[in-house]
Amino acid sequence: MACASDVSAETISSALARAYAGNPDLNEQRADVRARDEDVSSAWSGLRPNANIQASVGAQRSNLRIPVRLPVINQRIPLTDEYTGYPRGATLNVSQNVFDGGRTENSVRRAESSVFESRALMRLSEQEILRSGATAFMDVMRDAAILSLRKSNIAVLDLQLHDTEKRYQSGDVTNTDVSQSEASVSHARSEYFAAEAQLKSSAAIYRQIIGVEPKRLEPASSVERMLPKSVKDAIDVALVEHPAIVAALHRVDTAESAVKVAEGALLPTLSVNAQVSQQYDSFLGLPGSRQFSAGVNGALNVPLYQGGGEYSSIRKAKEVLGKARLNADAQRDRVRANVVSSYGLLDTARSQIRSDEATVKAAELALKGVRDEAQVGQRTTLDVLNAQQTLLNARANLVISQRDRVVASYAILAAIGRLTAETLNLNVVRYDPVVHFEQVKYKWYGTDTPDR
Repeated sequence: MACASDVSAETISSALARAYAGNPDLNEQRADVRARDEDVSSAWSGLRPNANIQASVGAQRSNLRIPVRLPVINQRIPLTDEYTGYPRGATLNVSQNVFDGGRTENSVRRAESSVFESRALMRLSEQEILRSGATAFMDVMRDAAILSLRKSNIAVLDLQLHDTEKRYQSGDVTNTDVSQSEASVSHARSEYFAAEAQLKSSAAIYRQIIGVEPKRLEPASSVERMLPKSVKDAIDVALVEHPAIVAALHRVDTAESAVKVAEGALLPTLSVNAQVSQQYDSFLGLPGSRQFSAGVNGALNVPLYQGGGEYSSIRKAKEVLGKARLNADAQRDRVRANVVSSYGLLDTARSQIRSDEATVKAAELALKGVRDEAQVGQRTTLDVLNAQQTLLNARANLVISQRDRVVASYAILAAIGRLTAETLNLNVVRYDPVVHFEQVKYKWYGTDTPDR
Protein backbone atom coordinates (compact mmCIF):
# COMPACT_ATOMS: atom_id res chain seq x y z
CA MET A 1 0.00 0.00 0.00
CA ALA A 2 1.01 3.60 -0.56
CA CYS A 3 2.98 5.06 2.31
CA ALA A 4 3.07 8.67 3.48
CA SER A 5 6.22 9.77 5.23
CA ASP A 6 5.13 13.36 6.00
CA VAL A 7 5.14 14.06 9.72
CA SER A 8 1.65 15.57 9.38
CA ALA A 9 0.23 12.45 7.77
CA GLU A 10 -3.23 11.45 8.96
CA THR A 11 -3.26 8.16 10.83
CA ILE A 12 -6.33 6.00 11.11
CA SER A 13 -6.46 6.82 14.84
CA SER A 14 -6.45 10.57 14.24
CA ALA A 15 -9.07 10.19 11.51
CA LEU A 16 -11.34 8.18 13.81
CA ALA A 17 -10.81 10.77 16.55
CA ARG A 18 -12.09 13.44 14.13
CA ALA A 19 -15.16 11.35 13.38
CA TYR A 20 -15.78 10.66 17.07
CA ALA A 21 -15.68 14.36 17.94
CA GLY A 22 -17.41 15.92 14.97
CA ASN A 23 -19.54 13.45 13.01
CA PRO A 24 -23.06 14.97 12.70
CA ASP A 25 -24.87 11.63 12.94
CA LEU A 26 -23.08 10.77 16.17
CA ASN A 27 -23.69 14.23 17.63
CA GLU A 28 -27.36 13.89 16.71
CA GLN A 29 -27.52 10.64 18.68
CA ARG A 30 -25.89 12.37 21.66
CA ALA A 31 -28.49 15.12 21.48
CA ASP A 32 -31.21 12.47 21.53
CA VAL A 33 -29.72 11.03 24.73
CA ARG A 34 -29.75 14.47 26.35
CA ALA A 35 -33.40 14.89 25.35
CA ARG A 36 -34.21 11.51 26.91
CA ASP A 37 -32.55 12.67 30.14
CA GLU A 38 -35.32 15.22 30.55
CA ASP A 39 -37.90 12.43 30.69
CA VAL A 40 -36.48 11.47 34.10
CA SER A 41 -36.84 15.01 35.39
CA SER A 42 -40.39 15.10 34.03
CA ALA A 43 -41.21 11.81 35.75
CA TRP A 44 -39.97 13.12 39.10
CA SER A 45 -42.41 16.04 38.81
CA GLY A 46 -45.18 13.68 39.93
CA LEU A 47 -43.81 13.83 43.49
CA ARG A 48 -43.25 17.58 43.52
CA PRO A 49 -45.81 20.18 44.67
CA ASN A 50 -47.91 22.20 42.29
CA ALA A 51 -48.50 25.85 43.13
CA ASN A 52 -50.33 28.66 41.37
CA ILE A 53 -51.70 32.10 42.10
CA GLN A 54 -55.05 33.30 40.80
CA ALA A 55 -55.70 37.04 40.85
CA SER A 56 -58.77 39.00 39.80
CA VAL A 57 -59.84 42.62 39.59
CA GLY A 58 -63.03 44.17 38.29
CA ALA A 59 -65.63 46.90 38.57
CA GLN A 60 -69.01 46.50 40.24
CA ARG A 61 -72.02 48.75 40.65
CA SER A 62 -74.78 47.69 43.04
CA ASN A 63 -78.14 49.18 43.97
CA LEU A 64 -79.49 47.87 47.27
CA ARG A 65 -83.17 48.39 48.15
CA ILE A 66 -84.56 46.87 51.38
CA PRO A 67 -88.19 47.52 52.48
CA VAL A 68 -88.52 48.08 56.23
CA ARG A 69 -91.85 48.24 58.13
CA LEU A 70 -91.99 50.84 60.87
CA PRO A 71 -94.56 49.79 63.54
CA VAL A 72 -94.94 53.32 64.76
CA ILE A 73 -96.47 54.56 61.57
CA ASN A 74 -97.46 51.14 60.33
CA GLN A 75 -95.83 51.74 56.94
CA ARG A 76 -93.09 50.24 54.80
CA ILE A 77 -90.18 52.53 54.16
CA PRO A 78 -87.56 51.47 51.57
CA LEU A 79 -83.93 51.69 52.57
CA THR A 80 -81.71 52.16 49.56
CA ASP A 81 -77.99 52.16 49.04
CA GLU A 82 -75.96 52.55 45.89
CA TYR A 83 -72.40 51.35 45.68
CA THR A 84 -69.70 51.48 43.04
CA GLY A 85 -66.59 49.49 43.88
CA TYR A 86 -63.68 47.56 42.50
CA PRO A 87 -63.61 44.04 43.94
CA ARG A 88 -60.20 42.43 43.75
CA GLY A 89 -58.31 39.60 45.32
CA ALA A 90 -55.76 36.82 45.00
CA THR A 91 -55.67 33.13 45.86
CA LEU A 92 -52.66 30.88 46.38
CA ASN A 93 -53.25 27.17 45.69
CA VAL A 94 -50.76 24.45 46.62
CA SER A 95 -51.27 20.73 46.07
CA GLN A 96 -49.00 17.81 46.92
CA ASN A 97 -49.31 14.25 45.70
CA VAL A 98 -48.90 11.84 48.63
CA PHE A 99 -49.66 8.52 46.95
CA ASP A 100 -50.55 7.80 43.33
CA GLY A 101 -50.48 4.03 43.23
CA GLY A 102 -46.75 3.93 42.59
CA ARG A 103 -47.15 5.48 39.15
CA THR A 104 -44.60 8.23 39.72
CA GLU A 105 -41.90 5.88 41.05
CA ASN A 106 -42.48 3.45 38.19
CA SER A 107 -42.56 6.30 35.68
CA VAL A 108 -39.13 7.34 36.96
CA ARG A 109 -37.84 3.78 36.54
CA ARG A 110 -39.32 3.64 33.06
CA ALA A 111 -37.69 6.94 32.10
CA GLU A 112 -34.32 5.86 33.52
CA SER A 113 -34.45 2.57 31.61
CA SER A 114 -35.28 4.53 28.46
CA VAL A 115 -32.24 6.74 29.09
CA PHE A 116 -30.00 3.69 29.52
CA GLU A 117 -31.39 2.27 26.29
CA SER A 118 -30.65 5.51 24.44
CA ARG A 119 -27.09 5.46 25.78
CA ALA A 120 -26.62 1.94 24.43
CA LEU A 121 -28.02 3.05 21.07
CA MET A 122 -25.57 5.96 21.16
CA ARG A 123 -22.73 3.46 21.69
CA LEU A 124 -24.10 1.46 18.77
CA SER A 125 -24.06 4.60 16.63
CA GLU A 126 -20.52 5.34 17.83
CA GLN A 127 -19.42 1.86 16.79
CA GLU A 128 -21.03 2.25 13.37
CA ILE A 129 -19.36 5.62 12.80
CA LEU A 130 -15.94 4.29 13.85
CA ARG A 131 -16.36 1.15 11.73
CA SER A 132 -17.50 3.20 8.74
CA GLY A 133 -14.62 5.61 9.35
CA ALA A 134 -12.07 2.80 9.37
CA THR A 135 -13.62 1.37 6.21
CA ALA A 136 -13.57 4.76 4.49
CA PHE A 137 -9.93 5.29 5.52
CA MET A 138 -8.88 1.92 4.12
CA ASP A 139 -10.95 2.40 0.97
CA VAL A 140 -9.07 5.61 0.21
CA MET A 141 -5.76 3.88 0.95
CA ARG A 142 -6.72 0.98 -1.33
CA ASP A 143 -7.91 3.17 -4.18
CA ALA A 144 -4.87 5.46 -3.93
CA ALA A 145 -2.56 2.43 -4.09
CA ILE A 146 -4.43 0.96 -7.06
CA LEU A 147 -4.36 4.33 -8.83
CA SER A 148 -0.60 4.42 -8.29
CA LEU A 149 -0.31 0.91 -9.74
CA ARG A 150 -2.37 1.93 -12.77
CA LYS A 151 -0.19 4.99 -13.30
CA SER A 152 2.99 2.93 -13.07
CA ASN A 153 1.51 0.42 -15.47
CA ILE A 154 0.93 3.16 -18.05
CA ALA A 155 4.56 4.22 -17.74
CA VAL A 156 5.77 0.62 -18.19
CA LEU A 157 3.49 0.03 -21.17
CA ASP A 158 4.59 3.31 -22.76
CA LEU A 159 8.18 2.08 -22.57
CA GLN A 160 7.05 -1.27 -23.92
CA LEU A 161 5.32 0.48 -26.83
CA HIS A 162 8.39 2.59 -27.54
CA ASP A 163 10.59 -0.50 -27.50
CA THR A 164 8.17 -2.37 -29.79
CA GLU A 165 8.15 0.51 -32.27
CA LYS A 166 11.96 0.50 -32.39
CA ARG A 167 12.03 -3.24 -32.92
CA TYR A 168 9.38 -2.87 -35.63
CA GLN A 169 11.57 -0.35 -37.42
CA SER A 170 14.45 -2.79 -37.28
CA GLY A 171 12.23 -5.60 -38.54
CA ASP A 172 12.29 -7.72 -35.37
CA VAL A 173 8.50 -7.57 -34.86
CA THR A 174 5.44 -6.99 -37.01
CA ASN A 175 2.85 -4.24 -37.14
CA THR A 176 0.55 -6.52 -35.15
CA ASP A 177 2.93 -6.32 -32.19
CA VAL A 178 2.81 -2.54 -32.35
CA SER A 179 -0.99 -2.55 -32.46
CA GLN A 180 -1.11 -4.89 -29.47
CA SER A 181 1.14 -2.57 -27.50
CA GLU A 182 -0.94 0.46 -28.44
CA ALA A 183 -4.13 -1.36 -27.39
CA SER A 184 -2.57 -2.24 -24.05
CA VAL A 185 -1.64 1.39 -23.41
CA SER A 186 -5.18 2.53 -24.26
CA HIS A 187 -6.65 -0.11 -21.96
CA ALA A 188 -4.27 0.90 -19.17
CA ARG A 189 -5.31 4.54 -19.51
CA SER A 190 -8.97 3.50 -19.32
CA GLU A 191 -8.27 1.53 -16.13
CA TYR A 192 -6.41 4.53 -14.72
CA PHE A 193 -9.39 6.85 -15.25
CA ALA A 194 -11.72 4.29 -13.67
CA ALA A 195 -9.41 4.01 -10.66
CA GLU A 196 -9.28 7.79 -10.41
CA ALA A 197 -13.09 7.98 -10.37
CA GLN A 198 -13.24 5.29 -7.68
CA LEU A 199 -10.75 7.20 -5.54
CA LYS A 200 -12.84 10.36 -5.82
CA SER A 201 -15.93 8.43 -4.75
CA SER A 202 -14.14 6.93 -1.73
CA ALA A 203 -12.73 10.35 -0.83
CA ALA A 204 -16.25 11.80 -0.83
CA ILE A 205 -17.43 9.11 1.60
CA TYR A 206 -14.34 9.75 3.74
CA ARG A 207 -15.21 13.46 3.84
CA GLN A 208 -18.79 12.64 4.86
CA ILE A 209 -17.75 10.44 7.79
CA ILE A 210 -14.46 11.94 8.99
CA GLY A 211 -15.29 15.57 8.26
CA VAL A 212 -12.19 16.56 6.25
CA GLU A 213 -10.70 15.72 2.88
CA PRO A 214 -8.26 12.77 2.90
CA LYS A 215 -4.69 14.01 2.57
CA ARG A 216 -1.41 12.17 3.16
CA LEU A 217 -2.94 9.11 4.80
CA GLU A 218 -0.56 6.88 6.69
CA PRO A 219 -0.85 3.10 6.19
CA ALA A 220 -2.91 1.39 8.89
CA SER A 221 -2.48 -1.98 10.49
CA SER A 222 -4.97 -4.53 11.72
CA VAL A 223 -6.29 -4.41 15.29
CA GLU A 224 -6.27 -8.18 15.70
CA ARG A 225 -4.25 -7.84 18.92
CA MET A 226 -7.39 -6.41 20.55
CA LEU A 227 -9.58 -9.36 19.58
CA PRO A 228 -10.51 -12.37 21.72
CA LYS A 229 -8.46 -15.50 21.11
CA SER A 230 -11.31 -17.56 19.70
CA VAL A 231 -14.75 -17.22 18.17
CA LYS A 232 -16.28 -18.71 21.32
CA ASP A 233 -14.60 -16.12 23.52
CA ALA A 234 -15.75 -13.40 21.14
CA ILE A 235 -19.36 -14.59 21.31
CA ASP A 236 -19.22 -14.65 25.12
CA VAL A 237 -17.99 -11.04 25.12
CA ALA A 238 -20.54 -9.91 22.55
CA LEU A 239 -23.51 -11.38 24.43
CA VAL A 240 -22.56 -9.24 27.44
CA GLU A 241 -21.15 -6.05 25.93
CA HIS A 242 -22.72 -5.50 22.52
CA PRO A 243 -24.77 -2.27 22.69
CA ALA A 244 -27.61 -3.72 20.61
CA ILE A 245 -28.17 -6.41 23.25
CA VAL A 246 -27.71 -3.93 26.10
CA ALA A 247 -30.29 -1.62 24.50
CA ALA A 248 -32.73 -4.51 24.05
CA LEU A 249 -32.42 -5.52 27.71
CA HIS A 250 -33.04 -1.94 28.86
CA ARG A 251 -36.07 -1.89 26.55
CA VAL A 252 -37.36 -4.90 28.49
CA ASP A 253 -36.85 -2.98 31.75
CA THR A 254 -38.73 -0.03 30.27
CA ALA A 255 -41.63 -2.27 29.29
CA GLU A 256 -41.76 -3.88 32.74
CA SER A 257 -42.00 -0.46 34.38
CA ALA A 258 -44.69 0.54 31.88
CA VAL A 259 -46.79 -2.43 33.02
CA LYS A 260 -46.51 -1.26 36.64
CA VAL A 261 -47.43 2.29 35.64
CA ALA A 262 -50.55 0.99 33.90
CA GLU A 263 -51.46 -1.17 36.90
CA GLY A 264 -51.17 1.90 39.13
CA ALA A 265 -54.39 3.22 37.58
CA LEU A 266 -56.28 0.59 39.60
CA LEU A 267 -54.91 1.84 42.93
CA PRO A 268 -56.20 4.74 45.07
CA THR A 269 -54.60 8.17 45.08
CA LEU A 270 -54.13 10.55 47.98
CA SER A 271 -53.26 14.24 47.79
CA VAL A 272 -53.14 17.25 50.11
CA ASN A 273 -54.39 20.65 48.98
CA ALA A 274 -53.92 24.03 50.67
CA GLN A 275 -55.43 27.40 49.80
CA VAL A 276 -54.91 30.96 51.02
CA SER A 277 -57.17 33.74 49.74
CA GLN A 278 -57.44 37.51 50.29
CA GLN A 279 -60.35 39.49 48.79
CA TYR A 280 -61.20 43.23 48.90
CA ASP A 281 -64.52 45.06 48.34
CA SER A 282 -66.26 41.81 47.54
CA PHE A 283 -68.39 41.27 50.65
CA LEU A 284 -72.02 42.27 50.01
CA GLY A 285 -70.88 45.25 48.01
CA LEU A 286 -69.62 47.03 51.08
CA PRO A 287 -66.73 49.40 50.34
CA GLY A 288 -63.57 48.72 52.26
CA SER A 289 -64.58 45.16 53.14
CA ARG A 290 -61.90 42.49 53.43
CA GLN A 291 -62.15 38.74 53.43
CA PHE A 292 -59.27 36.38 54.30
CA SER A 293 -59.53 32.61 54.19
CA ALA A 294 -57.13 29.68 54.49
CA GLY A 295 -57.70 25.96 54.42
CA VAL A 296 -56.11 22.56 54.05
CA ASN A 297 -57.79 19.36 52.94
CA GLY A 298 -56.89 15.86 51.93
CA ALA A 299 -58.41 14.12 48.92
CA LEU A 300 -58.67 10.36 48.59
CA ASN A 301 -59.75 8.88 45.27
CA VAL A 302 -60.52 5.16 45.10
CA PRO A 303 -61.19 3.98 41.53
CA LEU A 304 -63.99 1.45 41.19
CA TYR A 305 -64.71 1.28 37.48
CA GLN A 306 -63.53 3.66 34.78
CA GLY A 307 -65.01 2.20 31.63
CA GLY A 308 -62.45 -0.58 31.23
CA GLY A 309 -59.83 1.56 29.53
CA GLU A 310 -57.26 1.01 32.27
CA TYR A 311 -57.58 -2.77 31.93
CA SER A 312 -56.97 -2.52 28.19
CA SER A 313 -53.89 -0.38 28.85
CA ILE A 314 -52.51 -3.03 31.21
CA ARG A 315 -53.05 -5.83 28.69
CA LYS A 316 -51.40 -3.76 25.97
CA ALA A 317 -48.40 -2.99 28.19
CA LYS A 318 -47.95 -6.70 28.88
CA GLU A 319 -47.97 -7.48 25.15
CA VAL A 320 -45.35 -4.79 24.58
CA LEU A 321 -43.26 -6.40 27.32
CA GLY A 322 -43.51 -9.78 25.61
CA LYS A 323 -42.45 -8.20 22.33
CA ALA A 324 -39.44 -6.57 24.02
CA ARG A 325 -38.31 -9.91 25.42
CA LEU A 326 -38.58 -11.57 22.01
CA ASN A 327 -36.62 -8.69 20.48
CA ALA A 328 -33.83 -9.24 23.04
CA ASP A 329 -33.63 -12.91 22.03
CA ALA A 330 -33.51 -11.93 18.36
CA GLN A 331 -30.73 -9.42 19.04
CA ARG A 332 -28.64 -12.12 20.71
CA ASP A 333 -29.04 -14.38 17.67
CA ARG A 334 -28.12 -11.57 15.27
CA VAL A 335 -25.05 -10.59 17.28
CA ARG A 336 -23.88 -14.20 17.55
CA ALA A 337 -24.24 -14.71 13.78
CA ASN A 338 -22.45 -11.44 13.04
CA VAL A 339 -19.48 -12.43 15.20
CA VAL A 340 -19.09 -15.76 13.41
CA SER A 341 -19.45 -14.07 10.01
CA SER A 342 -16.91 -11.36 10.87
CA TYR A 343 -14.30 -13.90 11.97
CA GLY A 344 -14.91 -15.76 8.72
CA LEU A 345 -14.15 -12.61 6.72
CA LEU A 346 -10.94 -12.07 8.68
CA ASP A 347 -9.78 -15.65 8.11
CA THR A 348 -10.56 -15.29 4.41
CA ALA A 349 -8.56 -12.05 4.19
CA ARG A 350 -5.56 -13.65 5.91
CA SER A 351 -5.58 -16.61 3.55
CA GLN A 352 -6.07 -14.34 0.56
CA ILE A 353 -3.06 -12.21 1.54
CA ARG A 354 -0.82 -15.27 1.68
CA SER A 355 -2.12 -16.42 -1.69
CA ASP A 356 -1.77 -12.97 -3.27
CA GLU A 357 1.79 -12.54 -1.96
CA ALA A 358 2.76 -15.86 -3.54
CA THR A 359 1.01 -14.84 -6.75
CA VAL A 360 2.89 -11.53 -6.89
CA LYS A 361 6.26 -13.25 -6.45
CA ALA A 362 5.42 -15.80 -9.12
CA ALA A 363 4.14 -13.11 -11.49
CA GLU A 364 7.30 -11.03 -11.02
CA LEU A 365 9.49 -14.02 -11.88
CA ALA A 366 7.25 -14.91 -14.81
CA LEU A 367 7.38 -11.39 -16.23
CA LYS A 368 11.15 -11.28 -15.97
CA GLY A 369 11.42 -14.64 -17.72
CA VAL A 370 8.99 -13.69 -20.49
CA ARG A 371 10.84 -10.44 -21.16
CA ASP A 372 14.17 -12.26 -21.37
CA GLU A 373 12.70 -14.83 -23.74
CA ALA A 374 11.08 -12.10 -25.84
CA GLN A 375 14.47 -10.48 -26.34
CA VAL A 376 15.72 -13.63 -28.08
CA GLY A 377 12.52 -14.16 -30.03
CA GLN A 378 11.11 -17.03 -27.98
CA ARG A 379 8.14 -14.97 -26.76
CA THR A 380 5.79 -12.59 -28.51
CA THR A 381 4.88 -9.07 -27.54
CA LEU A 382 1.46 -10.33 -26.51
CA ASP A 383 3.10 -12.75 -24.08
CA VAL A 384 4.95 -9.87 -22.46
CA LEU A 385 1.80 -7.76 -22.25
CA ASN A 386 -0.17 -10.61 -20.71
CA ALA A 387 2.55 -11.22 -18.13
CA GLN A 388 2.61 -7.52 -17.29
CA GLN A 389 -1.18 -7.50 -16.84
CA THR A 390 -1.02 -10.61 -14.64
CA LEU A 391 1.49 -8.95 -12.34
CA LEU A 392 -0.59 -5.77 -12.17
CA ASN A 393 -3.70 -7.73 -11.24
CA ALA A 394 -1.80 -9.69 -8.60
CA ARG A 395 -0.50 -6.51 -6.98
CA ALA A 396 -3.96 -4.93 -7.05
CA ASN A 397 -5.47 -8.04 -5.48
CA LEU A 398 -2.85 -7.93 -2.73
CA VAL A 399 -3.74 -4.32 -1.97
CA ILE A 400 -7.42 -5.27 -1.78
CA SER A 401 -6.70 -8.23 0.53
CA GLN A 402 -4.61 -6.07 2.85
CA ARG A 403 -7.46 -3.57 3.03
CA ASP A 404 -9.97 -6.35 3.70
CA ARG A 405 -7.91 -7.67 6.61
CA VAL A 406 -7.79 -4.32 8.39
CA VAL A 407 -11.50 -3.66 7.78
CA ALA A 408 -12.43 -7.14 8.98
CA SER A 409 -10.52 -6.67 12.25
CA TYR A 410 -12.41 -3.44 12.95
CA ALA A 411 -15.67 -5.18 12.02
CA ILE A 412 -14.99 -7.87 14.64
CA LEU A 413 -14.36 -5.23 17.30
CA ALA A 414 -17.74 -3.74 16.40
CA ALA A 415 -19.37 -7.18 16.35
CA ILE A 416 -18.33 -7.87 19.96
CA GLY A 417 -19.23 -4.36 21.15
CA ARG A 418 -15.72 -3.08 21.81
CA LEU A 419 -15.17 -0.67 18.93
CA THR A 420 -15.02 2.40 21.15
CA ALA A 421 -12.79 5.42 21.64
CA GLU A 422 -11.55 3.86 24.89
CA THR A 423 -10.58 0.55 23.28
CA LEU A 424 -8.82 2.27 20.38
CA ASN A 425 -7.23 4.78 22.79
CA LEU A 426 -8.18 7.68 20.55
CA ASN A 427 -6.68 11.04 21.43
CA VAL A 428 -10.01 12.78 21.95
CA VAL A 429 -12.13 13.99 24.85
CA ARG A 430 -14.57 11.20 25.71
CA TYR A 431 -18.25 12.06 25.68
CA ASP A 432 -19.78 11.20 29.06
CA PRO A 433 -23.61 11.11 29.00
CA VAL A 434 -23.78 10.81 32.79
CA VAL A 435 -22.72 14.46 33.24
CA HIS A 436 -25.82 15.91 31.59
CA PHE A 437 -28.05 13.27 33.21
CA GLU A 438 -26.97 14.27 36.71
CA GLN A 439 -27.35 17.96 35.86
CA VAL A 440 -31.04 17.65 34.94
CA LYS A 441 -32.25 14.59 36.86
CA TYR A 442 -33.45 16.51 39.92
CA LYS A 443 -33.74 19.95 38.35
CA TRP A 444 -36.86 21.71 39.67
CA TYR A 445 -36.95 24.75 37.40
CA GLY A 446 -35.12 26.62 34.64
CA THR A 447 -35.33 26.71 30.85
CA ASP A 448 -31.62 26.94 30.04
CA THR A 449 -29.90 23.73 29.00
CA PRO A 450 -26.76 22.87 30.99
CA ASP A 451 -23.37 23.66 29.50
CA ARG A 452 -21.82 20.61 27.89
